[in-house]
Amino acid sequence: MRPNDPTAEPGFTSRRSFFQTAGLAAMAGASTLIPTTAQAATPVKRNGDTHMKLSLAAYSFNSVLLKRPSPKAYADAKMRMEDFIDFCASLNLDACEPTSYYFPGDLTTEYLLSIKQRAFRLGLAISGTAIGNDFCVPKGEAWDKELEMTREWIDHAAVLGAPVIRIFAGKVPKGGDEAAALDSCIEGINESLKYAAQKGVFLALENHGGITATPKQMMRIIDGVDDSPWFGVNFDSGNFQTDDPYRDLAVIAPYAVNAQIKVKIRPDGKHEDADFKRIINLLKDAGYRGYIVLEYEEKTDPFTAIPPYIDQIREAIHG
Repeated sequence: MRPNDPTAEPGFTSRRSFFQTAGLAAMAGASTLIPTTAQAATPVKRNGDTHMKLSLAAYSFNSVLLKRPSPKAYADAKMRMEDFIDFCASLNLDACEPTSYYFPGDLTTEYLLSIKQRAFRLGLAISGTAIGNDFCVPKGEAWDKELEMTREWIDHAAVLGAPVIRIFAGKVPKGGDEAAALDSCIEGINESLKYAAQKGVFLALENHGGITATPKQMMRIIDGVDDSPWFGVNFDSGNFQTDDPYRDLAVIAPYAVNAQIKVKIRPDGKHEDADFKRIINLLKDAGYRGYIVLEYEEKTDPFTAIPPYIDQIREAIHG
């Protein structure tokens, strides 16, 4: 059991703990039979050395990027995806995250390839993308549409060369209950993983409120997801609003395949400046290897505010 594990409370037993216990019992000659259900998702296996690269999420320019604009609106926009990629290159980042919300509504394979080409010519990898899915909606037409949208963006990610998609779990529907929402979410992730595996795209569950607002909720979903090599967690430093977000981020860090840093952290919902060094060390302690993606959400002009934060995060990684 992990020290200071907030999921370690009376009545909470993960599937992983069950299998570990059952395995020990079997080795001891116990007659207990292990169920034949799929194994739960496990922490990411790494080589013991940590390595981090810097990226920036397009969501950082939410105030100026248009959401799913028409072709004309996109052509006349103050900022387009091409401009965002140019900005990332100006900061000498390793990568960029072209978040799905800001692509034009008439998205084509040709346009996705043009974005991939532009990033590569500027020396940038594409660290991933994100979708605003909700797998907690009741089964039926709405749930099917969420799965369809997820499959569509798995296809887009594969064309872009984006290795991972940040996915959400969702929130309990009005009049619903968390247990049913949890079941729908887990089934939605497992169904989507089957398709993601065929396309070589990771799905990273983000701690993003709703039924992922606490590490206990996150672990219940993680323990329900099949042990697929294409599943992991998107570690978002700014989304836990618990009494000790740093403690709780340490719980999900071993499962991270993508990591986002926000400039604020919210203990009990209060906004405080994030301790970048402490956050980076949580990931280093977990042996994290991969992208650190700044997602800037503050009201100050992102064009002037982001560069100093990039310098601070770079120093936290390498200093």
